Formats: sequence, C-alpha cells, structure tokens
Amino acid sequence: MTLKRDKSAEDRPQRDRPWLIRTYSGHSTAEKSNELYRTNLARGQTGLSVAFDLPTQTGYDSDHVLAKGEVGKVGVPIGHLGDMRTLFDGIPLDRMNTSMTINAPAAWLLSLYIAAAEAQGVERAKLQGTTQNDIIKEYLSRGTYIFPPEPSLRLTADTIGFTYREVPKWNPMNVCSYHLQEAGATAVQELAFSLANAIAVLDAVRARGQVPEADFPQVVGRISFFVNAGIRFVTEMCKMRAFAELWDDITLNRYGVADPKQRLFRYGVQVNSLGLTEQQPENNVYRILLEMLAVVMSKNARARSVQLPAWNEALGLPRPWDQQWSLRLQQIVAFETDLLEYGDIFDGSTEIARKVEELKQEATAEMARIADMGGAVVAIEAAYMKQRLVESNLKRLSAIEAGEQTVIGVNAYTEAEPSPLSTGAGAILTVDASVERGQIERLQAWRAGRDGAAVDKALAELAAAAKEDRNVMPASITCARAGVTTGEWTDALRAVFGEYRAPTGVARAVGVSDGRLDAARREVETVSRRLGRRIKILVGKPGLDGHSNGAEQIAVRARDCGMEVVYEGIRLTPERIVNAALEESVHVVGLSILSGGHVSLVAEVLAGLRQAGIGDVPVVVGGIIPPADAEALIKTGVARVYTPKDFDLTQIMRDIVAVVDRAWKEAA
Repeated sequence: MTLKRDKSAEDRPQRDRPWLIRTYSGHSTAEKSNELYRTNLARGQTGLSVAFDLPTQTGYDSDHVLAKGEVGKVGVPIGHLGDMRTLFDGIPLDRMNTSMTINAPAAWLLSLYIAAAEAQGVERAKLQGTTQNDIIKEYLSRGTYIFPPEPSLRLTADTIGFTYREVPKWNPMNVCSYHLQEAGATAVQELAFSLANAIAVLDAVRARGQVPEADFPQVVGRISFFVNAGIRFVTEMCKMRAFAELWDDITLNRYGVADPKQRLFRYGVQVNSLGLTEQQPENNVYRILLEMLAVVMSKNARARSVQLPAWNEALGLPRPWDQQWSLRLQQIVAFETDLLEYGDIFDGSTEIARKVEELKQEATAEMARIADMGGAVVAIEAAYMKQRLVESNLKRLSAIEAGEQTVIGVNAYTEAEPSPLSTGAGAILTVDASVERGQIERLQAWRAGRDGAAVDKALAELAAAAKEDRNVMPASITCARAGVTTGEWTDALRAVFGEYRAPTGVARAVGVSDGRLDAARREVETVSRRLGRRIKILVGKPGLDGHSNGAEQIAVRARDCGMEVVYEGIRLTPERIVNAALEESVHVVGLSILSGGHVSLVAEVLAGLRQAGIGDVPVVVGGIIPPADAEALIKTGVARVYTPKDFDLTQIMRDIVAVVDRAWKEAA
C-alpha cells in the first residue's frame, strides 16, 4: 500500500494578495477621527478612507452660516493644516495608502495632506493614495460642487497635471460611479455616465497643455475608479468585467496607450448603501456580503480596495463596533476562504460573456448619445443625465411600492422579531452639539495665532494663479503652509470662478403612472377645491446635505399626484426656505435632511416661519432620523417625520394631503 504524501508548500495554489481593506470613516473632530483610524489599523485595516464633513466638502469654514448644524456630522471637519496634522498624528504617511472622498476642494485637501506629510519629514514623492476629485458626478448625485463645471474641471486637471510629476504614486482622480447608483443609475447608466465623465476629464487634461503628449499614458495609468456594487450579484459582477473591457478599449483607441498595464481598470469599491433597510436592519449584513462578492470573485475584474458600509447605516452613524463587524467580514473572505488561490472562475462562461456583451453594447450606445450632445459637461448643463437618473430612481421605487421588486423586510416577509442589535441607548453613534462649538473655538484660535501677512500674500498668489490660468497646486500648498483656512481658500477661488446651481432634473422627469395614484389625485382635487386653489408644496433641503434623491422623488411624485411643487434644489439656508414659503404662499413645507443636522436645521425653519407670520403652515420632515429625534421634532411642531422605512411615496402623498386638510380646517 502506498501512502499519499501531504501537499508540500510548492504544490499548493499561489495565493493572490488581498485587496486593500478599508472602512470609510471620520466624524466629530480630527482628534476623535485619528483615534478611530489608529484603532481600525490595529484591528487589521490596511488603508484609510477619510470621510469629511459637509462644510469641508463644500468649502466652508465651521463658523459659516451654512455650516450650522453640519459640523462633524457625516465626517471630520478639516479647516486648516493644524486639523490635517492632528488627523494623521502618529500615522506614518510614507507607509499609508490614504483615500480621501473629496471633490470640489480636492486640490486644497491634497495640498494640506502634502503639507502635513512634509511636517512629518515625508517627501511628497513617497505619498500613496487617492483623491476622489470627480466633480462631474457631484452635479448629478452628491451635490458637493462649488464652482461651475468648466473651472471645476480645470481644478481637477491641475491636480492631475501636478501629481503625475510631483506625487507619482498618487491617484489624482477616482472616477466615481458609486454615487450615480445611489442616485438611481442602472448598471448601463453607471457604465456610460462614468466613462463619459472620465473622457471629459482626460480631454480637459490634454487641453490644458500641462502634460507633454509623450507623458500622457502615465496620466491615464494613474486614473482610478470608485464603483458601487448592488444586490443583483450577477449583473454587478458582469458590470465590472464590462468596465474593464470598455476602459481598455477607450485608453487604447482614444488615447493611444500602448502599455497594457497603463490601460488596466483599477478600481476601489464601496458596496451599495441605497439598498440598506431600516426595517430588519440585521438583514443588511447578508446584503453587504453578497454585494462584496460581486467585486472580488472575478479575478480579472477584482477591486483593488474595498470598503463596506455598516449594517446599521440606514439608522444613523455607525459605532466603532459596527465598523469592526464590516472589517471582519472582509478579512474572513480574504483570509479564511480559498478565493485568492484561483484564476478567474468566470472565464469561459457563455452566460457571463453574453451579459457582459449586452452591458457593453447598451453602455456604448448611451455614451454615443452623450458624445453627440457635446460630451458630459454639456449633458449636465442640459440636465440630460440628471433627468435620466431621476427617472431611473422613480422606476426603482415604484417597483418596490408595487411589489414587483422584492425587498425582504420592506415589502415582503415584514413580520419579524425586534432586532436586539438596534434597540436601546447607544445603538448608533451621535455627535454632540458641543463638537461644533469646540471646532469653531479652535478655528478662531488658529486664525488668531497665524501670520496674517503671510496668509494675505498666499491668498493673493492663489487668486493670481487662478486668474492667469496657471496650475493652482503650488499656490495652494503655499496657502496650506501659511495657515489659510478651507473657507478662505474657497472664497479666493469663488471670487474668480463664481458659484453654480446645477439643474435638478425634476421639471422634465417622466413620472410613473399606475392605478395607485388615482386615489391620491382625487384627494388632492378634493382638498384643493376646499382651499380655493391647488395644493402647493415647498420641498426644501436646508443646510449642506447634497443627497437630493429623496427630495427629487417627493417633488416628482407630488407633481404626479396633482400638487403644485416648488423645488429649488440643494444647499438652502433656513432663511431662504422661509422666504420661499412666504413668497409662494405654500400650504405645506417638506424638508429633506440626511446629514444628521435635522434637529437644529428644522428648529430654525420652524422659528423662521413663526417669525414671518406663517407658523400655521405645517412642516413635514424626511431623512435618516433616529426615533428619539423624531419624537423631539414632533414635540416642537413638526406634523410628520418620515424615515427610510416609509418607502411608499404615494401613501406619503396621501398623508401630506391629510396634513394640509387638517391645517386648513384648524385655521378655519
């Protein structure tokens, strides 16, 4: 009898290196976020992904009027070099791969990062990481744009032209389709819109003339992508293979990149947050795992980095333990399974090949339509892409409402035991109001302690670079060293470039039409006759929250139900909302806030309405609002609070009509 020998080490399959393991994090203060980063790194995270608060993302200092209620809520406030140094204190930047989700002020945050590295004694050439720096998708989804599209593209091109020479290991741009899917994009739209976006950026870089033609392949090779992976596992995996094949074709045939390595589709991913449910939130763990598998199982289209949301993000800000759970999920897949021991297990599948080809053909056709319009920027200014996203999201929500798309715990299998994970005090992380006060005090102390003359000189040079069409990065780094603040840097460029309000895509969006709307329309007609005119609703987004999906869907559904709708888009002060309510003589005000700033922002709107003499106009609020906060808002006078569990938009419309009717009867 012959005994079989154990497999020797050389007989075993060669394991691939795992992707970079990240969690998207940052909140409250630079000091608190630094503590979180060091904890996560100690637990096995291999890269950092920085979440900035909304004032930082939109170029405001923490003491600006629009920043009120938003400081430290959805990310970390970074107002100056002192904050950036604190954020990375004790973290060696020459050995760290840092991703920064920053767009309109990406040139500024990268300048602060370079200056912070210099303070550690780290040469900029050693820095590794990514600035998202994808401004085009901001006009379509997240809304953290500042300047008009053309100067915004110029800033993106400046960072690319600077980094390929000075910071060669840095990815100066992450073409981001993630937020397109969050705004409702189909797989085809995600492919087409983001690739059209990448073409617009690379064409802008070439047009700037800062990169010699011989060096252009190096620039192309540093462009990375940041994508989304939803629950439709097969479609999402095929989408990634389609992305890789389309990008290879574009870089070869449009830009003449000969080196296959410089044509690689390099991407990071955060899996879908749009599909996370407030109902039975423990189910989200399974959703996150399945969505992750779609971007790691196909070796030829595997993500370079992965960050996962926490299971309870539909409820509020996740705690460190919640982030640890998502971290462990990645580690189990990477280190316990045999996934990394094999080649691409989908090669040769006729079904996969068919789906990939279908996605490529449809995406190519959509890209051709955008090109015929004049490219991505023109398609944005004409509201074409925004309108398409609004319509896609309408179809998605309507399918859920009608039961055509099953979401477990939402419209199917809704009977369940209460989740012991999401109840009780401390179930989510909350940011205390004292954080904002403390941040403002530190900001004012920073301003008082710096060399004012050096600040003025640095800002003058920045403005001159912008006016003279020079690359703004050298002047921005000088500003960082001099102690310039985020708001000052942005204001200097606002004076040159101006500001911008993107089209909402609501006016021309094609709504839905089904029998369920008939009852709502009849109720709107009945109450409108009592009022003597058509019900008019103002949909407003106070503060800096640019996630406008919910507001857009409410506005379109209210229109389809027969109401008159006033919707001016994002980033409104409470004062502006009150003035609009007064001037438009609205019957109800609907506020949409997903940033966590609902308590203070709603209070300001209510106080403003009373002061304007229209305190009897009912206010309804929607957003990610914990139950305790919802109760508090009702006590302050809010008529209704809607959270992600309230997915039936038509029923919400009927509810709002009842609120208006009750307010009219009480006033009478």
